[in-house]
Amino acid sequence: MEEQNPWWFHENDPEWEEFENLKYQIIPGWINRISLVPFSLNFILGPRRVGKTMGIKLLIKELFKENESPYAIFYFDCGVLENYREIVDVIEEYLKLKKRKNVKTAYIFLDEVTLIPNWWKAIKYSVDRRKLKNDILTVTGSITIAAERHIGAFGGRQGDGKTIEVMPLSFHEYYTLFYDEFFPSAGKNVFENYLESGGYLAYLNGRLRTRDVISTLKADINAVGKNTSVARDVLGAIIDIAPNPVSFRKLAERAGVSSPTVRDYIELFEGLHVLLQIPFIEGGKRVLGRKERKFAIRDPLLARALVQWTGRTLDRAVLYEWTVQEHLYRKFGEVFYFRTGRYEIDAVAGDMKVEVRSGASKGRYPRDVVVLEGKDVPAFLYEL
Repeated sequence: MEEQNPWWFHENDPEWEEFENLKYQIIPGWINRISLVPFSLNFILGPRRVGKTMGIKLLIKELFKENESPYAIFYFDCGVLENYREIVDVIEEYLKLKKRKNVKTAYIFLDEVTLIPNWWKAIKYSVDRRKLKNDILTVTGSITIAAERHIGAFGGRQGDGKTIEVMPLSFHEYYTLFYDEFFPSAGKNVFENYLESGGYLAYLNGRLRTRDVISTLKADINAVGKNTSVARDVLGAIIDIAPNPVSFRKLAERAGVSSPTVRDYIELFEGLHVLLQIPFIEGGKRVLGRKERKFAIRDPLLARALVQWTGRTLDRAVLYEWTVQEHLYRKFGEVFYFRTGRYEIDAVAGDMKVEVRSGASKGRYPRDVVVLEGKDVPAFLYEL
């Protein structure tokens, strides 16, 4: 506990110094959405290496300046723990310290807690005992398969807390690392870089490689008791067919597994923030869950890493489509596709219908469809 909380001794956290030395820096906006009103139980969910820990540490730095007692701020990386009982022990030990130091309101951060089996039992137990009623508890995690169901069980227990999803940088956020205003020529060049590095700031700063992304994903797959070879085969089948719609049965045949297995692993990939399912919507109104669906990998760097892992190739046009679908999903919370015998619409979200072409557009579309040629995509994403 002492090693992970150097501010208790008025020392700088190593990650504060690391941030200052980064060539490319951004203060993540999501930290301003974390509720700091007692009692709050915040859930911060997102893939690993997207800056959740760095964001938490930057928030702690500000809290450290504002609080008289440094002991009011407690951070713990749960990756060193073995089971949920140890999470309870850590919380109990800190609460003893809090009492000794006469701290009235504490800011407690438990990092990567979802790596621990049955982690939610420890959080629920601690909250139900009401010893945290004057505090703010913030929990982060990268593995959200089933986590969202467990979070649903906290209904009425979050107080003023929020559930926040953290993803790699959007294109707009990425662009602002280089320019203050949007210029079409600059947008084109920055977008080409975005398709290489994705929204992972760590990659842009030379602190992350594609093989690191693969090894982290494999570790997460193993952590939930799944087979990495099956995961690779299912992902490979998805990449082979992209960007065309496909049924679970056809995916299963291509991957050499059963349809239930494909469904199981796709749920896993969604929980790991790897994959988007894009169902068919009829006439822009009725979602047909039994129809073939599209799949999109949620970040360009992640896509490059998975192509490398599965030994596939990927047309750049697919990355254009996936990137637009992901950004529309972030804005509207859902995304669908639609097709007729005459045309296909890659993304239907909110009141928007968008067809993506990496080159010049071909064919005619209804007037309410935005047809994006490749050169138009950067400006569209920036303004979205």
